[in-house]
Amino acid sequence: MWALGSCRAAAAMRYSCLTCHERQLSSWTSSFVPFRICPSSPSSCIVSSSRCLIRCASSETSTPPGDSKSASTTQPIAPLKPSAAGPTGSVPAVDAATTAKSKLDGKRKRRLPIDYSQEYTDNVYIPAVRAMNDYLLKPTDLDKLRKTTKRSPVTDSPPLTVFLKKDVEQRAIEVWGSMDALQRERKKRRETELERNVQVSNVKRLLRDIARGEGDSGREERDAYQDDQLKGSKRVVYSAIAINAANFSFKALAWLYTGSHSMFAETIHSFADTCNQAILAVGLMGSTKKPDKLHPYGYSSLRYVSSLVSGLGIFFFGFGLTVYHGIMGLLHPTAIAPLYWAFFVLGGSLLSEGGTLMVALGQIRKEARRQNVSIWNYVLRGQDPSVNVVLLEDIAAVLGVAIAATSMGLSTYYNSPLPDCIGSLCIGTLLGAVASFIIYTNTVALVGRSIPIALQQQMTQVLESDVLVRSVYDVKAIDMGGLNVRYKAEIDFDGRQLTRSYLDKQDLEMMLEESQNLKTIEDLEGFMSKHGENIVDLLGSEVDRIEASLRKKHPEVRHVDLEVL
Repeated sequence: MWALGSCRAAAAMRYSCLTCHERQLSSWTSSFVPFRICPSSPSSCIVSSSRCLIRCASSETSTPPGDSKSASTTQPIAPLKPSAAGPTGSVPAVDAATTAKSKLDGKRKRRLPIDYSQEYTDNVYIPAVRAMNDYLLKPTDLDKLRKTTKRSPVTDSPPLTVFLKKDVEQRAIEVWGSMDALQRERKKRRETELERNVQVSNVKRLLRDIARGEGDSGREERDAYQDDQLKGSKRVVYSAIAINAANFSFKALAWLYTGSHSMFAETIHSFADTCNQAILAVGLMGSTKKPDKLHPYGYSSLRYVSSLVSGLGIFFFGFGLTVYHGIMGLLHPTAIAPLYWAFFVLGGSLLSEGGTLMVALGQIRKEARRQNVSIWNYVLRGQDPSVNVVLLEDIAAVLGVAIAATSMGLSTYYNSPLPDCIGSLCIGTLLGAVASFIIYTNTVALVGRSIPIALQQQMTQVLESDVLVRSVYDVKAIDMGGLNVRYKAEIDFDGRQLTRSYLDKQDLEMMLEESQNLKTIEDLEGFMSKHGENIVDLLGSEVDRIEASLRKKHPEVRHVDLEVL
């Protein structure tokens, strides 16, 4: 009975022991030993399970169940220590495993994930060349900096010596004083380099012209075409300014005397023409500036800009005021004074405006004949925007004088201000139409517009007729303003003809003797490299020759870009 009672007590404690070790060792597995009573010793009971082993023992003497000595003689419950008996009899170390797991959990909690949103440049390395170019440092400035070697991005190249970027920046601050001072020095050196490149480019172009036999004479011949066109435009604009200023003065006096709405419209019309043609004169003077480092293609587009501003002025000032004044006359009609002097002023204005119209028309007819296009196509494309504006303004002025004279005559005949107000509205509508046309043509020109197809085909024919050219692809020709054309094309050169051209300039007997002395692959490589480089140089010279031929036949072409296929 005692042994059975002891085993029952041990079995009762089995659950708590299992729960305790379940918390401690979640990953410990061992062979399962079922619960049993040891028959060998009635004084002990060993309870085994998959998680723990409980040993219960009592004293040798029989003690009543209720006696207090039984509790004192019972051994405490403790887990068995692991042994090296083998897989079936071994028990893992609870304390060591628990401690290792707790340490691992602590390390995982302390580890912070990578934050990709933050900038981190402490590990950025740059080579010595970049350090000297970007931070304007000397090789001696990099001697005391930390350095390391990195694998070169070029195959079969030695490792690169690199420096930490933050160290280089700190060194640059020590040398230049601050990053702002470094930026100023960078800007100064960049401007100096641009100026030097422009000078070198001009010298190379001059040398090429001399080598081709053109020299300054070829350049002067090309510039003569532009100068002649510019002089004609200035003559038209300056004469228009003088005549319109005089017409404005006389029309203003006539309007103040008569109070006619149509005369007011003509006064505003002449004033707007004078201001707009002054803007055109400013644009003409600005377009003659030579190309510089900021504008390598020149300032010829200023003519289109000034014409666009002129069109906007006509639209908002001329159209707006005349229409407003005509509407106010219809809403609030007033009696008008005698229009006798107004007719004389209109007659003189008709003669002067007609004179400027004929000057502008003669200039446009001359340029259209030179380009072999019709007058309407020349005006529509806006080849000379300044003359076009003067022509359109003079046409509007002549028609406006006719409308004003007709409306004032009807007002005088019927003794009513209504025809005069309607005449003002008609003149305003005419100004609005002319302004819209000017704005449209100059906007299209500023955006970039190709030259006429016929002219482009003529330029392409010049290239295709050359003996070295097989075919021409991807042709683009754009009018950059003032008929300054930029021509671009891809050229397929005939390699055989190019080689023949090269051989014509060589001593063939010497080349034959040189080729017979070739003994090794190195000798052959040197021979081919020398003549291959000479052929490439010849190709560049031939491209320059073709460009010169194109400019000679079409002086309006100022920039030629030929790409070799």
